[in-house]
Amino acid sequence: MTIRQLISSIFTVTALVFATVASAQTPTASQEKQIKDAEERFASTDKNADGKLTLEEAKAGMPRIASNFKKIDTNNDGFVTIEEIKVMILK
Repeated sequence: MTIRQLISSIFTVTALVFATVASAQTPTASQEKQIKDAEERFASTDKNADGKLTLEEAKAGMPRIASNFKKIDTNNDGFVTIEEIKVMILK
């Protein structure tokens, strides 16, 4: 394989990776609405305004999040953030 072929292959793979990442992160209109709604509910449910929901806070204001708490809390730190919720919505 020549240097030119190698560079061309690297460029092609890089372009494919960026295209895949870009398309995976573009939310649909439905997902955008779900994210907006989740952000609003999260803000009102996060009573101490620390940017985290404990399971108890989620049970009180976001029961669907509470029922999927372990799945959403991907780093197992005992709370969920709005970013973790967004990742769930975008799946």
